Amino acid sequence: MADDRPEKILAALGGADNVVEIEGCITRLRCELEDGSVVDEAALKQAGAHGVMKAGTVVQVVVGPEADTIAEDIQDLL
Repeated sequence: MADDRPEKILAALGGADNVVEIEGCITRLRCELEDGSVVDEAALKQAGAHGVMKAGTVVQVVVGPEADTIAEDIQDLL
């Protein structure tokens, strides 16, 4: 079965139209969003996130050592 975490994480971040930039950084996805208020933290955790930190339009999603791969997969979906 294919890994559907990138799709679930993207949806929880408010969809492709809400993502300005996303990059992997060791164990986190660093995301700049159009609107940080639409982030669904519960859905991010259901998608496998270990934690979520929000500061306005910047969101960090802790996903573990596969952060770079997930970020690349999300970039492909944008």
